[in-house]
Amino acid sequence: MHGVVEEFIPVVAIIFTFGIPGIILFWWIYTKHREKMRLIEKGLSPEEVKAYFTDNTKPKNPYSSLKFGLILLFFGIGIFLANVAESIYDVEEGVMMGIIVTFIGLGFLIYFLVVSSKTKSESSVNQ
Repeated sequence: MHGVVEEFIPVVAIIFTFGIPGIILFWWIYTKHREKMRLIEKGLSPEEVKAYFTDNTKPKNPYSSLKFGLILLFFGIGIFLANVAESIYDVEEGVMMGIIVTFIGLGFLIYFLVVSSKTKSESSVNQ
């Protein structure tokens, strides 16, 4: 009996690995299509439906690359310093995570300071 059950484990794993995400993807596409078709049935043109689904209300952040660059830089510095602290001072994992999170926070603070000074200088030029 155990041999038969053990033979079905890979089959069940493959079905769950590929089947469940496939079903979720199909259901998402199907519901989007059904929603668009209902809007068209109510009398909206395809252009109006496309405009309905595109969200242009949120302004784009021109400093997003700066944010991700600073965060990744300080994340790398935090990992480096945590590894150095582990090899020299034999610190625990909690201290290492604290160092990494502290440096990520420093990256966010520097990003905030840079962007706030840029926006203040831009607003003073525009006035």
